[in-house]
Amino acid sequence: MSEVVIKQKKKKSTQTMEEKLNTLRAGVLGSNDGILTVVGVLFSVAVATPNQFTIFIAGLSDLLACAFSMASGEYASVSTQKDTEKSVVRTEKRLLRTEYQGELQAVINHYTDRGVTEATATKIANELMSQKPLETVVNVKYDLKLNHYMNPWYAAFSSLFSASLGGVFPLAAMTLSPVSFQWPATILAVCVSVGITGFLAAKLGNGLVKTAVIRNVIVGIITMIIHYSLGLLLK
Repeated sequence: MSEVVIKQKKKKSTQTMEEKLNTLRAGVLGSNDGILTVVGVLFSVAVATPNQFTIFIAGLSDLLACAFSMASGEYASVSTQKDTEKSVVRTEKRLLRTEYQGELQAVINHYTDRGVTEATATKIANELMSQKPLETVVNVKYDLKLNHYMNPWYAAFSSLFSASLGGVFPLAAMTLSPVSFQWPATILAVCVSVGITGFLAAKLGNGLVKTAVIRNVIVGIITMIIHYSLGLLLK
């Protein structure tokens, strides 16, 4: 009996591909935000003051603020999505009891819309509904997999870690490089790191890699120009 319980728990804890992609998405977005927000503060402060300790503290403070802000935002967003998915399941449970024929017809329509004949679609729907009615209607109506909800903690920790890691690149380049090389080193670190996040984002979303990389690098350069200009105004 205990072995059965253990197997069931393991099965339930297995993430679907969609859940894994959502966690990776949160990581990529968190990393990109970490890079851009930290370099923005670093450029503004570094132009306004040559004090390396002040620059470091400002960058580190922004890195931590960005990481926790991204994590809390992802947690709230994914929690809302999870609550919505659970609400859908509760609604479908009720509809299966009160409007079974309507639910059956929805499954039939799902297959006929994909080119299956009415007779075959009806046969498939009746068989599926006799075995796993709730799982079937949730899947065909909302493209959800029963009992596999987005985990807000995975997204939050992924975003927290990646935002922190992303912000480290410009922070290290600006504060650890020799003073005479800190500007070009930081610019290079930002361009390379946002290029990597653009590449990963394109791969995850099946988008155009070259376009995503160029777009991210341009955004990174614009961010640096804006905050450099802001620093000059505050100087």
